[in-house]
Amino acid sequence: MTLSYFFEDLKKSYQVELEDLQNDSEGNNVLAARLRDKRSQFPLLMPMIDSAPEMVAVAFHGGVTFLNLQAMYLLSTTEPDEFPAWDDLAHAVHFEASTKKLAETALKERGGERFLITAVCLEYLHGKPVINYGDARDDDTHDPAESEPGDDEEEQDLEEAGADWLAEQGFDRRG
Repeated sequence: MTLSYFFEDLKKSYQVELEDLQNDSEGNNVLAARLRDKRSQFPLLMPMIDSAPEMVAVAFHGGVTFLNLQAMYLLSTTEPDEFPAWDDLAHAVHFEASTKKLAETALKERGGERFLITAVCLEYLHGKPVINYGDARDDDTHDPAESEPGDDEEEQDLEEAGADWLAEQGFDRRG
């Protein structure tokens, strides 16, 4: 799975945040209690949704079911300025009782739609391996705005790899 720059960076931070919540100083697993605390404090965390979305997004951990994995996969390859509207993505996820009100609260905030899209995608990505295919991200001299020969072929290869992965997970191939 190759991620957008945005999700590549945030995925790491999200993982670190979850690990920080996992254990107390004595090594006891306190994740459930700390998630309850985060959820109860959620409205107070709203000012952080732009500057540190991963610190707020962990409140959704374990409280989202993904109904359309292909939509989530495609979202993970997207930069924020290309995000779909929340109404176009809402069908792809289901919030559990513990997180439904959090989603409603987030959507009332300025920037809440972008945050909610980010949060559900981070939760989707949690625990998924990321593969860097040695693309232009490794080349500091490459301007991503420039199109190079073979870009369409690389994109098609990535789409095929994504379709292969989805098929391995038991989903029917499209087309």
